Amino acid sequence: MLISFSRGTWHLIFVLMLILGKIFFSSGCDPGLLLDWDFPGSDIKTLFSPDAEHCQHLCTQEASCLFWAFIGPYCMVDNRHYHCFLKATPSGKPEKQNPKQGTTAGYSLKSSPSLSKVYEDVDFPGADYRALFTADYQACQKACTEDPFCQFFTFINGKYKCHLKYSWSVARTPAVTAVADRISGFSRCHPSCQQTLFPNINFPGSDIEVHQAGSPELCQVLCSAHPKCTYFSFVSNEFKCYLKNNPNTMAPKDGIGITSGLPSRSCHVKMYEGVDFPNSDIRYFSLNVAESCENACTSDPNCQFYSFITTSRLCYLKRVITMPAPPKVMNLANVVSGFSLRNYFL
Repeated sequence: MLISFSRGTWHLIFVLMLILGKIFFSSGCDPGLLLDWDFPGSDIKTLFSPDAEHCQHLCTQEASCLFWAFIGPYCMVDNRHYHCFLKATPSGKPEKQNPKQGTTAGYSLKSSPSLSKVYEDVDFPGADYRALFTADYQACQKACTEDPFCQFFTFINGKYKCHLKYSWSVARTPAVTAVADRISGFSRCHPSCQQTLFPNINFPGSDIEVHQAGSPELCQVLCSAHPKCTYFSFVSNEFKCYLKNNPNTMAPKDGIGITSGLPSRSCHVKMYEGVDFPNSDIRYFSLNVAESCENACTSDPNCQFYSFITTSRLCYLKRVITMPAPPKVMNLANVVSGFSLRNYFL
């Protein structure tokens, strides 16, 4: 027997099939993008992102992120445009999901990001460290790719102005604490520096940024990776690294417990006894010695740094986001923004 439905009934059936289909695929961690869909709640971090694909790569690099949601520029029900919400739950699956116009949701991936796309009429404001004139946005992107400090750019049409911009490309530990039974360190693939350091010397003033660091050597790594850092001072009892910019004057003064220095690009590997890098864990397991933990981190392409607990013989492998992430994204006519074409490995 043939059953006929009205046009409105068919529309309702189509919508229900769409919703059920999205629930079915998302429960299996499908790597595709779920358009007009949201995973509300369970946020662990919020970042700016130019599109859903970039948001997905940010989630993939964040150690604790399992799924995400991105609010696009044409969302009519939420004005938090270009916001990327990284999310996680104990079960690994969203606790809630529902349709939401202008929002895209998805899951973490395990692949390398491709950032060749450019964004017309989209600005990446802030994070500028250099400006030059180029004929078009392609030449601006080429200049960004060839500059080792450049992570992304914005080109102004009509004015031929190319703004090169920067975000951190080295792993920065979110926190550093003194714990007696901890030994911490970095993957031997992590860039580090030779010891051109000045103990008990302070370079006061001219601060541009302050970061947590486990040692003067790690503070030197951060200074070497920052395009504006001309020298630094590390305060040992606070684990604070002060990056400074003053190309004209450097006035050293005595400072007990403070180590200062200049940027450098030579390799230096060191373990830090009695220092913990808490959080950012990707996995942990039992090992006998800290050297084995360092080897495990170095052999794991996802690991950037580690902490080893000597009392329990547990090795924690860790990572943070290091791919380019603009500090803000917004609509702006007559500009083109994009990323360096260098490869960024997760």
